[in-house]
Amino acid sequence: MHDHLHTVHLDYLEAGANIITSASYQSPSWFYEILVQYAFCAFYSSHVVTTGAVVATIEGFQSRGFTEDESKALLRRSVHEARAVFVEGDRRWQSRPPVVLVAASVGSYGACLADGSDGDYGKSITKEALKNFHRRRLQVLADAGPDLIAFETIPNKLEARAYTELLEENDIRIPAWFSFTSKDGCAAVAESCERVAAVGVNCTAPRLIHRLILSIKKFFYLFTSFLY
Repeated sequence: MHDHLHTVHLDYLEAGANIITSASYQSPSWFYEILVQYAFCAFYSSHVVTTGAVVATIEGFQSRGFTEDESKALLRRSVHEARAVFVEGDRRWQSRPPVVLVAASVGSYGACLADGSDGDYGKSITKEALKNFHRRRLQVLADAGPDLIAFETIPNKLEARAYTELLEENDIRIPAWFSFTSKDGCAAVAESCERVAAVGVNCTAPRLIHRLILSIKKFFYLFTSFLY
């Protein structure tokens, strides 16, 4: 499995991708059986992380019987393994991209619910609760040494605000990208945080894409923009 995952990364890099996302977004429950052996948190590829049933968090790993230290080690390893793809090199690598970055992937709170709420948390969650949910995982991933922090599939302004405050409170100086799915648009929240370097859209219904692009268009002079 380890070799297969490295091969997927290399295939994308050889095709021209220059960002590798860590396998720290979320995990299908069956994959916990081999996490310790292979030290990956999800089946993934460069630029694309496949979704599963359980978010890769310290609490999620602990619910499966891992200690806190083991849980943190798994998150760190997801970043280290992504970097090892191009640090160690590979004979298959015929055309190395000029710049290759590792982005530590952070999934939303909604991904752990698996209840179809699609980010509509309503009054069931507060900003402080969201910050407490993300705080330890974010710090562990940042300490693992990625080039970027990828906050993916952000469903609402509340969670975006939680992220910006965590970046400031934890004094995380690694550049971040915010990728939204919310139809209400959240680029203005990202604008308030100097640590956010890119804003985009991912995993969003086609009918919402145009509106979301328009909502971030006025911030293009501030950020790199993307869609995936």
